[in-house]
Amino acid sequence: MKNIAFGLLFAMLWSSAAVATKLGILSVHPLILANVRLILAGIFMLSISFLFQSNRRIQPSRKELGQLAFFGLLNSTIYLGAFVLALKFLSPGIGSLATATNPLFITLLSALLLQRKPQGKEMGSLMLGLSGILLASYPQLKLDPSVWKGLLILIGGIITVSAATVYYVRTEWQLHSFVINGWQVLIGGLFLLPFTTYYSDVSIANFDLRFLFSVAWLIFPVSMGALWLWFYLIDQDPISASLWMFLCPVFGYIYAYLFSGESITIFTLIGTLIVIVGLYVGKKQPRVSSN
Repeated sequence: MKNIAFGLLFAMLWSSAAVATKLGILSVHPLILANVRLILAGIFMLSISFLFQSNRRIQPSRKELGQLAFFGLLNSTIYLGAFVLALKFLSPGIGSLATATNPLFITLLSALLLQRKPQGKEMGSLMLGLSGILLASYPQLKLDPSVWKGLLILIGGIITVSAATVYYVRTEWQLHSFVINGWQVLIGGLFLLPFTTYYSDVSIANFDLRFLFSVAWLIFPVSMGALWLWFYLIDQDPISASLWMFLCPVFGYIYAYLFSGESITIFTLIGTLIVIVGLYVGKKQPRVSSN
């Protein structure tokens, strides 16, 4: 029951990121939003660990620092940077739907790392997932061809975060997952900072209440809450954890409809169903090896 409650809460929180991000980038450049979120979230999490969890080791060794840097680069710098940039071109619903294909890429990357040929079911489930995303995106693609750019950026980010998840599972960590999360988002934010400085203009940013709400939501319920739940769930069973992604498109479209006024078309419904079928087809796969 605990895992079910945590999985349900994870899906609800994780799928809210797209709407919160879409609102935030109306006020500031996407990279500014991502950078503020990452650095503040990392500082908050490490401060909580230092002040209230003194029995846990916080300072990483040199080896662990290298592992955290690599993990943060993939999981935070590249993925989150791609996610916020993609939402300049995509609706929140499509963003949530696309991120739900994460477990399909995890399965495929796991097979490649284990040096075995991907099974037909693995490839079929991935093709179903991508086909569902394209179908759900069709009305937007018809109106605005730049949606293609957003889809390509986001899928590239999803491949990266899937690789980060496989790396996390295969690495023998000595630090607590909350501490790992704190370090990886902070380091990821520091890696992103030069790109944010170069590509964004702080002088035209509008740090209004909408921005503050977006950052606060992305830091506390998403970066601190949902990511901690995700690490907990994949520590229990990576494949079972990934099944909670089934619910992310559902919650994502509900949030997009309620808070962004996104219309739900027949293409949306059929595309979402195809993605869920793809997730179901790929759900009974070998577990990610930690050896």
